Amino acid sequence: MTDIPYQSFAALRHSGFRAYFVTYALAMMADNIEHVISYWVVFQKFHSPALGGFAVLAHWLPSLIFSVHSGALADRFDPRRIIQLGMLCFMAASLCWGMLILTDTLEMWHAVALLILHGIASVLWQPSSQMLLHDMVGPAQLQSAVRLNATSRQLGLLMGPAVGGVLLLLAGPAYGILLNVLIYLPLVWWLWKAPYGPRFRKDTPAAKAPMRGFADIVSTMRDIAGNRTIVSMTLLAGGASLFVGNAYQAQMPEFAHDLGHGNADISYSLLLAADAAGALLAGLVLESRGLLPARPRTAFVLTMLWCCAIAGFAATAAYPFALVLLFAAGFLGLAFNAMAQTLVQLHAPVHMRGRVIGLYNMSNLGLRAFSGITVGIVGGMIGIHWSLALSALALLAITSGLLAFTLRRKPAVGAPVK
Repeated sequence: MTDIPYQSFAALRHSGFRAYFVTYALAMMADNIEHVISYWVVFQKFHSPALGGFAVLAHWLPSLIFSVHSGALADRFDPRRIIQLGMLCFMAASLCWGMLILTDTLEMWHAVALLILHGIASVLWQPSSQMLLHDMVGPAQLQSAVRLNATSRQLGLLMGPAVGGVLLLLAGPAYGILLNVLIYLPLVWWLWKAPYGPRFRKDTPAAKAPMRGFADIVSTMRDIAGNRTIVSMTLLAGGASLFVGNAYQAQMPEFAHDLGHGNADISYSLLLAADAAGALLAGLVLESRGLLPARPRTAFVLTMLWCCAIAGFAATAAYPFALVLLFAAGFLGLAFNAMAQTLVQLHAPVHMRGRVIGLYNMSNLGLRAFSGITVGIVGGMIGIHWSLALSALALLAITSGLLAFTLRRKPAVGAPVK
């Protein structure tokens, strides 16, 4: 792939992307505010670890099951409207939480239904969001847009718990989550007239492929099987999600205890924030300097370094070193995830870009539902330090194999196959 001259913060030179950067961060913040308040209410009312575990599954399983279908919708219809539909689902969930809490009528089946609705909203949002980035900035500045979009996500992840805690304290859970409905509105409003999507594309529109349900997953896999870059990046993202994902965040109280900082104080908060802070800095530094152009080999090397940082965190007994390694893991995680996403988009055929993005999201997001098994459940048997370290080392071995697969040259036409 020919290198394209890189400008720092290139995507932010587009007014549309600047608006999307801000409104996306607000929507991601609202998403996490709902988590903060709803999880607190669920714990206080039901004291059910099983329901807490279901919340994780409900968040990620829709991405595993429906991401390709959501991408197919983005291929066939206006991605702006699909994102708006996702936002309306988020708003409906927050509104229902608020009314049920306010009237003290919340039952467990309500919580289950609302957690599922929240997961469906997420899967509607993400593939169409990536499609829209391509429309806003084009292929030349796509890496900048993907990386800055990931940075915007990290801003939302950082702000969500803080703002959610303030709303919970000042307004209470019912009014706090009702106020959260309003934070989704800027993105919904901006998308209403945003000049992007099928109607505004200059190239000749491709024929709209029919939607075939779960057969779309198989056909999309078959169609991209010959593209080593797409296959390897999708497998790389899936392996990282399956073996490690963000499951270590859920185990952070035990890690903090073992590091001598198990109390709910600033030391524990720093452990929780170090990963997100590293990712935020990665977006800013890499964009400001135009570093690490998207190449498959670079994505693999970054992933291997990420594995080493995660394994090092699992093994260390020194709190300061643990902070440094978590920060490094956040930095490397954003770098390789944004690069893999960029490469998949750049190599995806135009007529099925949404489906390919959906397949990538199915792997990257959906398989996170099972990282709780590789890190959490296995950790209950052998200890979380061992489970996280061994998971990271297993991923390191798989990544090395994928690197060899991607770099292996195809035989020339007519050459004898050895």
